[in-house]
Amino acid sequence: MSPVRASRRATRGALAVGLLTAVHLVSAAQAPPTPPGAPTFETVSLTAGRSVVLATEFDIVRVAVTNPAVADATVVMPREVLVDGKAPGTISLILWGTSVRKQYDVVVDPGVPTLQQQLSAFFPGENIRVSLNEESLVLTGHVSNNAVMLKAGEIAAASSSKLKVINLLQLPGGSTSQQVMLQVRFAEVNRRALQELGITLFASKTAWVGRSTTGQFAAPNFDDTASSGSGSGNGPAVGSLTFSDYLNLFFFQRNQGWGFLVRALKQKGYFQSLAEPNLIAYDGQEASFLAGGEFPVPFVSGAAGTVSVTWKEFGVRLKFKPTIAGNVIRLHVNPEVSALDFNNGVTISGFRIPALTTRRAETEVELRDGQSFAIAGLLNNSSQSDGSAVPILSRLPIVGSLFKSKAERAERTELLVLVTPRLVRPLDPDEVPALPTDPKSFLEPEGGDDQTPPAPGGTADAPLPAPPH
Repeated sequence: MSPVRASRRATRGALAVGLLTAVHLVSAAQAPPTPPGAPTFETVSLTAGRSVVLATEFDIVRVAVTNPAVADATVVMPREVLVDGKAPGTISLILWGTSVRKQYDVVVDPGVPTLQQQLSAFFPGENIRVSLNEESLVLTGHVSNNAVMLKAGEIAAASSSKLKVINLLQLPGGSTSQQVMLQVRFAEVNRRALQELGITLFASKTAWVGRSTTGQFAAPNFDDTASSGSGSGNGPAVGSLTFSDYLNLFFFQRNQGWGFLVRALKQKGYFQSLAEPNLIAYDGQEASFLAGGEFPVPFVSGAAGTVSVTWKEFGVRLKFKPTIAGNVIRLHVNPEVSALDFNNGVTISGFRIPALTTRRAETEVELRDGQSFAIAGLLNNSSQSDGSAVPILSRLPIVGSLFKSKAERAERTELLVLVTPRLVRPLDPDEVPALPTDPKSFLEPEGGDDQTPPAPGGTADAPLPAPPH
């Protein structure tokens, strides 16, 4: 390059630099000057439960924070302020001097929660992370087995009674199903036995009547309502009998006017009930089932004595809450069987309100898909013996038994609950089985005789092909 060209380029570069410098000076001259005491912004980060000391270049005369619940500030020296982090969040901290003001954005991080430290100590080597918000506590990460997943959820639930625990821990090769179908079978057997024995003696004459009874069983009554003309047709004769119950054995001698009634009864009863409800519930959600009914219960409320009615449920009830941990299902099960008991009921304002006979169980079990457990041993044995006797006469030898009566009752109830959980998933459209549409598959053939319906693709007499080996 010639010296002339080099000189020209240097001259042009010097002119360009001078022009840019002049433009910058003009812009700076036109910009408004910074007013004295204008605030400057800085960001301060700290962890909840920790503190930090901020130093300033001026003497602090006043301090303000927007939310003391997140962080608070205290002046400890003329040019130092102590900031204490209390809860996660972001606030503004403003410091005033004599002629200057400075503002900070204080960011408080939650840090590592105490629960995170506990889980790390209890399960070393497991990847468990804890997240907190105002209403829930979330567990995320990966664990090695079902026991760690369930125990971590229990520890999280016990750490706070106000927060809802959401367990999102994942297992290696765990099931993708998040729904559980619970197959439950209630089997109840009831046996009853009753024995009653009693004798009633009675006599009826024109001028006198007599009866001997313990009052335990029904006895004949004497209708003595005639005012005059005994046996004259104006009314019933004196000492006429009215039988409310002939009991089992009855004898009456018309000529002599005496007879007896015998209550000799023996009863046996057998009752069997079987219920098979099926329920589907989402992981961690409660489901309930009731097969029964409701009965009204009146009650009086208010000073005016207003009668209101409330309804009470009875029957076969089931509540369960599943927790899925891989291929293991933890169940909180509460089965209940209740029935109306009118014998132990009460009468209110002419209404007979029955009591409830209830058998209930509540337990937690851990099963794999398709396994079953049984709740047995729910036995109820009851026996009752009632006796009545006429004083003095019942103690006479030989004939004293004619003035006694007794009734014996015995009842035994046994309840068995069999529970089987299964992991389920919805069916895809191409997996839905076809519904039967041919009514001949359900109705008897014409003619009424029991004929074998024709096999698909053949006749009734044609044997079905043997399955391939």
